[in-house]
Amino acid sequence: MREKILNFLLELCCVYTIISVAGAIVNIICKTETNNLNVIVMFITCLAATFVLFLHKLFDNVSPLVMIIAQFLIACAVVGLILLIISVTISPISPKGWFEFYRSFVIPYIVFAAFYYYRVFAETKKQDELIRQIQEAQGKTE
Repeated sequence: MREKILNFLLELCCVYTIISVAGAIVNIICKTETNNLNVIVMFITCLAATFVLFLHKLFDNVSPLVMIIAQFLIACAVVGLILLIISVTISPISPKGWFEFYRSFVIPYIVFAAFYYYRVFAETKKQDELIRQIQEAQGKTE
């Protein structure tokens, strides 16, 4: 369990760092600034998206396509809930703001999720090959 938590935190740190640096580059190019609320929201959405991706073990009994779609919908729902809480408690978000945030969330989510799923499926393939080799070795010794 400790290893899973450490892997989660490592993934979260990597994703947040990449997103933060990309955001800083965009701010430099567009000559805009960000505020502390944006940085906190960016971290919370990275946390939510990374957590949802780490739930892939809950979907072991369904097809990979259903798992990917379900995780995407769950991530969008969690982000919507986060935005709703922010809109009600801190600062109202305009309809265009909702659209812009979802667009800003979906594009990096798809990129990082594709990379994440690639790693998961590659690891699964590697484990299947290792199991096959072990089974073949046991078959030869019997």
